[in-house]
Formats: sequence, structure tokens, C-alpha cells
Amino acid sequence: MSTITETLHSGWGQYFTDYEILFEEKTKEQHLLLIETSSHGRVLFLDGVVQLTEKDNFIYHEMLTHVPIFAHGDVRNVLIIGGGDGGIAKQALAHPHVQVTQVEIDEGVVTFSKKFLPEVSSGALDDPRMNLVIYDGAKFVKETSEKYDVIIIDSTDPIGPGEVLFTKEFYTDCSAILTESGILVTQNGAPFMQQEELQTSVQYFRDIFAIGTCYLTTVPTYVGGPMALGFATNNNEALHVSLETLRSRYEKAGLATEYYNPEAHIAAFALPEYIRRAIE
Repeated sequence: MSTITETLHSGWGQYFTDYEILFEEKTKEQHLLLIETSSHGRVLFLDGVVQLTEKDNFIYHEMLTHVPIFAHGDVRNVLIIGGGDGGIAKQALAHPHVQVTQVEIDEGVVTFSKKFLPEVSSGALDDPRMNLVIYDGAKFVKETSEKYDVIIIDSTDPIGPGEVLFTKEFYTDCSAILTESGILVTQNGAPFMQQEELQTSVQYFRDIFAIGTCYLTTVPTYVGGPMALGFATNNNEALHVSLETLRSRYEKAGLATEYYNPEAHIAAFALPEYIRRAIE
């Protein structure tokens, strides 16, 4: 029986045996592979690393999107860096007053996702409130004169094209284009396996912003324990929104979420001791 094994962590990971290869291509930027599995539906790999599955992508996309939007409370303009599958855009555009600019370096991922993973974006990439820019995200944040209430970094791990999106220079450029109460959130891996990555990002956040921390979610196919999502802002109130306020904002938005709710939002910031110590 043949297997496909994820290559993110040396000597340890996950594998799929019951699968069919649906698509494989070397794009301009990355090696792209899509398989169909009985357990997780369609599974997308980039450069040997699982990016999403049909079955559990909603967890990551909802938590990376709705936490900063509801923590802020009055978001109008969202910038997404990466996210070519459209899952973050779908969640952001579920908020009726939000406009989205999305910067994706690899047009091939967008084209592929529309064709083979249409339910992940549900048409969000073609929404009239969406401005999709095929460009280098690091260059975009350095060059743009626009301001954003929330910036969401939906990147691969700090390997290859995603590496620049974990640098202090990049985070500094992001801070310059946030509104006064704006929030930056990032994908920061599983702290149990990628502690140094999280420590470095949080330290950079604290050098640049008044607040730098992370919150957690658990995505079954991002192996290694809970996943850290970086959180940086100069808005102290964003970390201390009451449950009552979050419930009010959530009900007003009228969202039909599968994972996110106000209680999960607050609980996500309660860090286990090994993670809390790692970022102190």
C-alpha cells in the first residue's frame, strides 16, 4: 500500500494511505499536490506540507478571521496576505460591512483552488467586495498607502516563499499600515513542535506593538498539539473584550459558524503553561 507522508517535521508527522491523486503541479512558486481521501475529503499539500483539508479547514479559517474582527468591534477594511484558497476571504466577507484586499504571490494557487476546492471559498474570491492582488505580500505592505483595521497573515511555514512573512521588518511594515486600533494576526505553527518560531514572532510583536501574544486553536490535520495564532496590536481593549460584548457583536453579525463562538474566543487566549512560559 502506497503512502503520502507530510514532511514538515523531521522524523515525525502524519501520512495518508487511502487516497487518490487528483492533481499535481510545480507552479511558479511551489509544488502543489491534491489528493482525495476517505477520512478528510480533499487534502491540499504545498511543498510536502498539508495546507488544508475539506473536513477541518473551517476551524483554522474561522479562528484566524473572526477573533481579530470581533475583538476590534468596528472593522471595515481587512488585508489578507496569502490565503490563495479563499478560506479566510470567505470568513471575512461573511461580515457585511467588510471590504477585503487579498495579496497572494502565486496565482496558480488561486486558479487551482477555484477549480478543485470551490467550497473552501464559496465564491469569495470573486465577491465584489474583494480586491485580489497577485503580488509579493512583503512588498505590498511596504509600498501601499492604504490603512487596514485587521491584517491577517495566512502563510505557509517560514520555509521558501513564506519565510519573509515571519521577519521583524515585515511585521514593522504591517504596523505602519494598521489603523490606530488595528490588529495583526498570524499563523505561527504548533508550539509543541515549533516553539522557536512562536517565540521569535512574539518577541518581534513586543518590540513593535504595545501588545504581542498568541491565542490557540486545534486543527486535527495540523499535527503537534494546539496551533498558535499570533496576535499583535496597540489596542489594549482588544484583549479584554467581555463575553457579553462578544455575544452582542456575534449576534449582530448573524454568522453561521461551525467552530467560532464568543466562549471559544475568550478560551483561546488561556494559554497552557508551557506556551505561556515560552513567550514570556
